[in-house]
Amino acid sequence: MTARRFSPDPAPAPHAALRAWIGLGLVLAMLPLHASCVDEATTTTQRTPDPVASREAVQKLVGEALARSSAVGAARMTADAALRDTDEARAAGALQISATAGLGPSALRSEGSTSATLAQARAGLSLSQLISDGGRTERLIDWRERLADAARLGWISSQEQVALNTVSLALERSRYLQQVQVYAQYVGQMGCLVGSLEQIVSADRGRLSELVQARKSMSQAELSQEQAASQVRQATVKLRRMAGEALPDADALLGLLLQVPELAPLQAELARSTDIAQLDAQAEAARQLARSVEAALKPQFSWSVAANTNAAAGGNAGSNRSASISGGLSVSIPLLSPGAGAAADAARKRAEASQLARDEVLEQRQSRLADLHEQARAAMDRARRVAGVLGDSNRVRDFTLQQWQQLGRRSLFDVMAAEAEHYNLRIAEVNARHDGQQMNALLLSLGRGLRAWLQ
Repeated sequence: MTARRFSPDPAPAPHAALRAWIGLGLVLAMLPLHASCVDEATTTTQRTPDPVASREAVQKLVGEALARSSAVGAARMTADAALRDTDEARAAGALQISATAGLGPSALRSEGSTSATLAQARAGLSLSQLISDGGRTERLIDWRERLADAARLGWISSQEQVALNTVSLALERSRYLQQVQVYAQYVGQMGCLVGSLEQIVSADRGRLSELVQARKSMSQAELSQEQAASQVRQATVKLRRMAGEALPDADALLGLLLQVPELAPLQAELARSTDIAQLDAQAEAARQLARSVEAALKPQFSWSVAANTNAAAGGNAGSNRSASISGGLSVSIPLLSPGAGAAADAARKRAEASQLARDEVLEQRQSRLADLHEQARAAMDRARRVAGVLGDSNRVRDFTLQQWQQLGRRSLFDVMAAEAEHYNLRIAEVNARHDGQQMNALLLSLGRGLRAWLQ
């Protein structure tokens, strides 16, 4: 076998070396353009949070939502109806006047003789009033009054629920609006790098893989931006249905509910909250109803006066007129009522059940209050920590880009990772802050209420 001779590769042609140096020169010349991409996409410049302006924006939203809410209107009508029921119960002890009238044939048989008339006109007037019924009417009035209080508190509770839903929706919309801003800057950053790399690749095809990676990152950022924009549209539709067309801009709620309320005052306010007061009124109403059932077994006293007149014509009785007047006191004493005891026991047990239900709701809300307070505190603390990390993250982006540009110490993959980490941190800060704001709104609604805080 003949041995093959190996010879070194021929030296590159002078024009090939010249093209390589020219390409390197173009790359170095375009590096400042890369730096400008990052320099222009620093952390979002937002308005300084203004708690007063944010509260005013939410006041306007909540006021419009309350004016438009059918649920609030229905609760108000229910409260008005309960007041009318109370008036009816009070009228039971007032003077009662009634009139009667009639016309028609009549027949009367007395001591073996019968008289008949073809037409008899009858008229009567009676007056009566309850003197005493063992306290039953008073207990019924108390029962109706407590139900009216419960209905009024239910109306207030429905207003509070609408206010909470409005604030929560407004904060949710604000969350996604700010996400759209962040992703838009991310897309702009990736677009700037893609444009720069396209110019570099036109001179150096060896950088094509970096261009593909940059385009992939830009597409992912565009997808995230579109998803956030879709969430904005959904939240906007819901909020407009509740509060009308005039909605705040993306930064209007930056200063809203940034401080976590103290737990001890919230716990004290919880026992005096509208929902607990409504349950108290319902339990007291049940107790008054039980007392009214017990009072039904006591004697009842009343007085009455009645006047009647009859005018007959035709028949074998001829024509005659008669009139009568009567009056006096009456007493009604229940002697045997087998179901009364069972009814009273049932009413008492319903009252006890209402009180136990109130105690259970209060205990559950106290537990939920402590849990929400911890979640709100953790969310706000997370938002502050992430905001503090963002400054370091921005410096890491600059350093990574410089090291990628200078002597090839970093790859474009490192640059893309630094960019993704930075913008993910910004999204995490937006989410943590809005989580805390929404939990603060829930905390206030469990106590004195959002409407009281807004005022």
